[in-house]
Amino acid sequence: MPTRQPLTYHAFVELAAADPAVVGLVLKGSRAHDDMITEHADHDLYVVLADGAATDLTRFAGHRTPELDLVIVSLTEFRAAGMPGFERYALARARIVLDRLDGGIARILATKARLNADEAFRDSGEWLDAYANSLYRSVKNDRDGHPLAARLDAADSIRFLLELLFALDRRPRPYNKYLEWELARYPLPGWDTGMLLEAADRISGTGDVPLQRRLFGQVEAAARCAGHGAVLDAWGDDLDLMRPR
Repeated sequence: MPTRQPLTYHAFVELAAADPAVVGLVLKGSRAHDDMITEHADHDLYVVLADGAATDLTRFAGHRTPELDLVIVSLTEFRAAGMPGFERYALARARIVLDRLDGGIARILATKARLNADEAFRDSGEWLDAYANSLYRSVKNDRDGHPLAARLDAADSIRFLLELLFALDRRPRPYNKYLEWELARYPLPGWDTGMLLEAADRISGTGDVPLQRRLFGQVEAAARCAGHGAVLDAWGDDLDLMRPR
């Protein structure tokens, strides 16, 4: 018997585009990011079905090969994907392969790419507190002679800092793989991209306390400008340990 060939991306797109139950095809991951495609990059494809539609394509649910990963969802499920959740950034920067909803798929993706004002304010306040907590622990551990703990806390603080800065700009934080790609194309307002990436690299690797404090000075100013003074003031005199000397 002849060997069945693996399903390719282009063959599946042709098959799905011919099925009226399919209202959208959305490509995410490296294939949706210019200059990020490598020989190892597969095609991560969302297949969006009209709610209640019957289709034989459901036989491909969970399909996963080195060439093609498929996520088959209803339109209602697609609207909810990543809202909130880890998938939000992937969909925020996804590419539309097919949109049968007169721009409806594009509008759904645009919603995922932009936090609403209330969501952004709430999230940035929470990330600010988490950032301050890890920064404080790092500086205190360095002071008290616990260098490993200080470096680990410093690395944690960078994760929370990035969440904070993107939330302040009402954007989902990119995955680490796409951080430099994102900032090169869509810089954070008020921040020098090169400085921020260099600081993140050095602090994560060494726990550099003076640099952590200088960076916090900039973050504090930005956070207060965004209305988060109460979050910072709740730290009381402990802020003195975090601020530049």
